[in-house]
Amino acid sequence: MTHSPKSPNKTNTPRNNMSLLLVLFPQDKSNSKLTSPSSLPLSSPSSSSSSSSSKSLIISKAQSTISICALLLFTTLLLFTLSTLPTTPPPPSRRRFLLHKNHNPTHNHHFALQKMGTLYLRGTKPMSDLLICHVADETTHDDFRFFLRLLHRSTITSSTDVVFIFSSPSFSSSFSHIIQQENKSFATVLHSNNSNSNSNTFFNTSRFFRSNNNIHQIGEPLWGNKIRTQNKTNSNTTNSLSYGSVLSFDATELDPENSFAGFLDRVPFSLRRWACYPMLLGRVRRNFKHVMLVDVKSVLILRDPFGRVKNRSPESVFLFNKHGKKISSSQKVVLPAVVIGGARGVRRLSNAVMIEIVRAATQHRKKRNSVSESSVLSQLASNEFLWRSKNVQLTVSNELIPETSSLSGHNYAIIQRGMNNHDFNSVIKRQICSSVVDSSVYKDC
Repeated sequence: MTHSPKSPNKTNTPRNNMSLLLVLFPQDKSNSKLTSPSSLPLSSPSSSSSSSSSKSLIISKAQSTISICALLLFTTLLLFTLSTLPTTPPPPSRRRFLLHKNHNPTHNHHFALQKMGTLYLRGTKPMSDLLICHVADETTHDDFRFFLRLLHRSTITSSTDVVFIFSSPSFSSSFSHIIQQENKSFATVLHSNNSNSNSNTFFNTSRFFRSNNNIHQIGEPLWGNKIRTQNKTNSNTTNSLSYGSVLSFDATELDPENSFAGFLDRVPFSLRRWACYPMLLGRVRRNFKHVMLVDVKSVLILRDPFGRVKNRSPESVFLFNKHGKKISSSQKVVLPAVVIGGARGVRRLSNAVMIEIVRAATQHRKKRNSVSESSVLSQLASNEFLWRSKNVQLTVSNELIPETSSLSGHNYAIIQRGMNNHDFNSVIKRQICSSVVDSSVYKDC
């Protein structure tokens, strides 16, 4: 390698780590071979200003070198800092989220089944019976509250899961606070009755308590997230509560495509509900033995009505006649507000009703909006060949469901709301409020 001539006033400097930086700048006169002509001093070396100019150049180079070293050091530190920082904030702790969710049930949505529906009350065990209540759009808050309160007090919820079906999410949310209030009030009544043997209520709460010595079922309810805990009870407790779940769905979840929209100009909820049942009953087909469909606005439940189908086959279905109404001398008008039977039979009935609604709408294109669920059910009930082919044991009971205006007593499982519901509501309310325990729980007493 060829070296430049040495200056008489300078000594050889070892090539250290800074030499990489120094080659970026013009060298002094001692290294003239590496220096471009434009970087040489314009004045003669013999002039008096040459020495001061050379010193200024060296100082300037030194300052530049120090600045670049500082810049490189700062850049290195900055890049290292940025590379160690997380690009996204860490996700919240799952345990913390679940605890927050469990402690704030009114501010969090608890799905009932496969990310659908809303779970208001999770039962204590799997139930064999399912009550599905559809809530018509014209149902008032007072009617709904009265239905749910009597439903709890009928003791049916001690062995039955209750599902409400609403027409839309907004309609469902407007009733959610009533469901929460009535569930809380009824739970207070049960706990008060369990802790105070002298408490007197309008109904017998013994069905909601079971002896620990007779507990053989291990499992948890179908609805909601699985807890994965064993069903253990305190040996010091003689009785434990037994009740079903309370939940709701809306039609947009169970029938998202609005199945009848292409066949009817306007699809009332009374018809659309029949498109919701196949979806729901299909998903729980192996979980329940008996199913009942009721209209919240039309009927009230005073006692457990599942006793009539306990010993029937899974394919059995019971329908009821309307009061004194007939289509012909041999065919009566079926009451669509109450359907009860085995889970398999009710599921097959709902599929048949759905098909019949489409057939009726297709046949009466000019009067498509005249299709009603009562006419569809009445037509199906008279078709014995259809039910034999679908393996459904359909029975149209001659028993009439009484109306509230004709009641002489209350020894009925199901009653129809009459024209004068106010008097009946007042009688029931006085009975409830006559109890010290009940009157302290229900705020409208």
